[in-house]
Amino acid sequence: MSAKVITLELSLPWFQVNALAFLPSAQGPKEIKKEWAFFTHGYTSHKGDCLNWATRMVEAGVPCMIFDQPGHYLGSFHEVSSWEDFKAHAHELFGEAFTRMQGLMEVHLGVGNYPAPQSIILGGHSLGAFTSIKALELPIFQDYQRVAIGIGIGIGQSQATHLFETAFYEKTLSIRRQLVSPELDSKQVFAWIKTEKENMIVSNQRIHLVTGEDDLVVGANGMKIFIDVLERNGNVVTFERPKRLPHHEPGAASPHLFAFLKDHFAWN
Repeated sequence: MSAKVITLELSLPWFQVNALAFLPSAQGPKEIKKEWAFFTHGYTSHKGDCLNWATRMVEAGVPCMIFDQPGHYLGSFHEVSSWEDFKAHAHELFGEAFTRMQGLMEVHLGVGNYPAPQSIILGGHSLGAFTSIKALELPIFQDYQRVAIGIGIGIGQSQATHLFETAFYEKTLSIRRQLVSPELDSKQVFAWIKTEKENMIVSNQRIHLVTGEDDLVVGANGMKIFIDVLERNGNVVTFERPKRLPHHEPGAASPHLFAFLKDHFAWN
């Protein structure tokens, strides 16, 4: 199936980001799925990490959008003026992405030329995985079936600092710190994410996690610890642990992500 790629910006009162929408260009509505997908990336990266995921989605007839995290310069040069704003509102970009997708589908495909969405797929890598899970409970999605897919996410067992904060990554991090807005300093970002995951309050949702055995950031048991937290809140959680899926190669998760969704939604 061919696709149309559209460039756009997503805006909230606190920040704006760049995004890419992938619209199926099938002639008949039966060729377009009733599921829409939205993905974002991890800390210091950009939406290009999710390109493989989006490509698999739109080839299967799933409208998809990938977008940058606020204040991430590899994606765009928009700033984040407040750390508190980022913490409180970054996950709301998934809702804004959905609203914009509705308009794009109507303009480019025409009303009545595609089925109304019934299910929403939210996903991301690392930081993006966390915000996608958090977005499951946004009011805008409450009338839809929804599932989150988290790639490369877990809770470090005894790490006081993130792997990127260790001497092994020290030189890399000196560059990485300059790839984001000053408000998104790595020390406070990593500490916040760890605390938030340990105290996750999202409940009664469907979540699928994929983390490689060779993911040094998540660690050997990090995903299992996070699953325990999620399941205590009544979430239905499944997971995969591929032998090879290093933390810095989230694009390689595409076949795992697609296989799960194909089975979950019984796609042909």
